[in-house]
Amino acid sequence: MKKLIIFDLDGTLAKSKSAIDKEMAILFKELLEVTQVAIISGGDWPQFEKQVINQLPKDTIFTKLSILPTCGTKYYQYKKNWVKLYEEKFTDEERKEILFNLNITIKNSDIEIKKTWGNQIEDRGSQITFSALGQEAPLEEKKTWDNDFAKRKKIVTPLQKSLKEFSIGMGGTTSIDITKPGIDKAYGILKLKEILKIGIDEMLFIGDALFEGGNDFPARSTGAKCIQVRDPEETKRIIETIIACETNNI
Repeated sequence: MKKLIIFDLDGTLAKSKSAIDKEMAILFKELLEVTQVAIISGGDWPQFEKQVINQLPKDTIFTKLSILPTCGTKYYQYKKNWVKLYEEKFTDEERKEILFNLNITIKNSDIEIKKTWGNQIEDRGSQITFSALGQEAPLEEKKTWDNDFAKRKKIVTPLQKSLKEFSIGMGGTTSIDITKPGIDKAYGILKLKEILKIGIDEMLFIGDALFEGGNDFPARSTGAKCIQVRDPEETKRIIETIIACETNNI
């Protein structure tokens, strides 16, 4: 079995920007009792606190959990408190270039957006995220807006040319994530290898966007075993299987 199980967050452990449910919280705690776990997602640190950390039982073994927000551009470990080990921030020039090209591409895409909830563009320091319906859009609205990714591809495809030195991927249900050159979920996995001293062949990545263009797709390039899931319910069944196998091996 694998020594490190790595998860995406939205669409994999929880519904978009929603907290993990009670069943997932219990399974996640039990998983940490048999193996090390990491989460890499496009959300920033506050999203991880709200969606995962604050939902887990108090006796969870947090020291075995690694958190990598903004697609791996940040890394947190628990050492009596949560500590940030690194952060790959944009320079002012990089930020200006991204925002300029992103705004032009959105305008030229002719994508119909009837209503938004909150800001569409969020600067997370080490990642700039475009959320088509806004940061606070209701889940039901987001689920049906671009379920085949066709709308976002109208933005991503030209951005991959105008911002070809940056990493660009589609995450969640309506978002596009832009990170520093070469920094994506593959970068985060390689950081896990370096910091945790765990080989790539001893890792398993689970995500809902492992298709080409999805923000989980770079994980495939590392050589780590990857499993595509439909939703958190399928993830639960996989976690149950891992726990059963690991328990039998103890």
